[in-house]
Amino acid sequence: MAPRLEKLEIAGRQVSITNPGKVFFEAGYTKLDLVRYYLAVADGALRGAGGRPMALKRYVNGASGEFFFQKRAPESRPDWIETVELAFPSGRTADEIVLRDAAGLAWIVNLGCIDLNPHPVRADDLDRPDELRVDLDPGPGVPWDDVRRVAMAARDVLADHGLTGWPKTSGSRGIHVNVRIEPRWEFGEVRRAALALAREVERRVPEIATSKWWKEERHGVFIDYNQNAKDRTVASAYSVRPTPDARVSTPLTWDEVPTADPAAFTLATVPDRFARLGDPGAGIDGTAGSLDGLLELSARQEAEGQGEAPWPPHYPKPADEPPRVMPSRRRMTMPLIEIARAATKDEALAGLARWTQRHPEAARLLAPDDVLVDAMRGRYTTWTRIRLNLRHVPEDQRPSQEPLDPDYDPWASDEWPDRSGQREMAQRHDE
Repeated sequence: MAPRLEKLEIAGRQVSITNPGKVFFEAGYTKLDLVRYYLAVADGALRGAGGRPMALKRYVNGASGEFFFQKRAPESRPDWIETVELAFPSGRTADEIVLRDAAGLAWIVNLGCIDLNPHPVRADDLDRPDELRVDLDPGPGVPWDDVRRVAMAARDVLADHGLTGWPKTSGSRGIHVNVRIEPRWEFGEVRRAALALAREVERRVPEIATSKWWKEERHGVFIDYNQNAKDRTVASAYSVRPTPDARVSTPLTWDEVPTADPAAFTLATVPDRFARLGDPGAGIDGTAGSLDGLLELSARQEAEGQGEAPWPPHYPKPADEPPRVMPSRRRMTMPLIEIARAATKDEALAGLARWTQRHPEAARLLAPDDVLVDAMRGRYTTWTRIRLNLRHVPEDQRPSQEPLDPDYDPWASDEWPDRSGQREMAQRHDE
């Protein structure tokens, strides 16, 4: 019988790993494999996530199971686990975990954390980010080569404004470019600089890049400037992602970007790469730069008529923000219908498949980016909404809005469906 507890001596501390043989990935990797991975790349992982408050994204049933966010540090924790009180845009506060060493990495993995999601601030200055994050998010059907081309354009825009970008694969379909900055500006100014960057990249490569917030207006690779708003987190360097093959968000050199294959970087391959080549992102802390150049660019864009851009829906609305309504509803020019709302993406996609069976001719005319799959934030986890843009379907052939299938209400109660066993397991992890 496999041991139900394994005790490891890490950084002079003892860390208990419960159910070490539990399979966490379809490729067969276990929880203990995940712990050993993070220990092998601890220097790089802590360079990205160490010293920062972080939300715990817990997959207590492994990568294929549902996850939930835990912002508040577990009450039952070792006395050497550091926390810091973080304030959110809602006005609420929470004591969040701050990693300092490899033992902390192993401890949060034991809670079911697969990837690391730190805030862009240090624990000793929670109001002034020291990192600007460029998140390149490709739309459906966008080729990987376009993502790489947009990354190279972002590098050039940063360099033209006195900043150094440090690229990494996202571990999914995109690329992240982290930029170390002097901690002199508050979140609003950092987001403003990121928006200016996104618009300039879009201007330089308009055929493959967009800064448009609303999915129905996007094409190509979206440069998500809102990842720099307060309370937003991004998987950090060397994070393993919850994919079947356990892909890793892997730092690259710029010379590697044009030919990099994200499938090559996994829990199994990255430790050897790290041992052979070191960390390509090791120099990031020595390149802290000024946002003055991007903020001057923002001022020029504003003078040309490019004002505020939409914020995420749960943020207070600035006076100069455009209407926080989807363009299709604002102008009634986009023929959108909603198909499904579901607790999981798979359930929503099953509803889409049923719609496709009912309307095969309309489905055949849809372009990949006509299918809008949205991960919506709930109280503890995300839920999925699917909408269809029928712009390519002749008006007299467009199916009308039907009852949602499935029709999930994430706000029906404070308790989430089928979540009790997960919570009980999480509590056992915490104890």
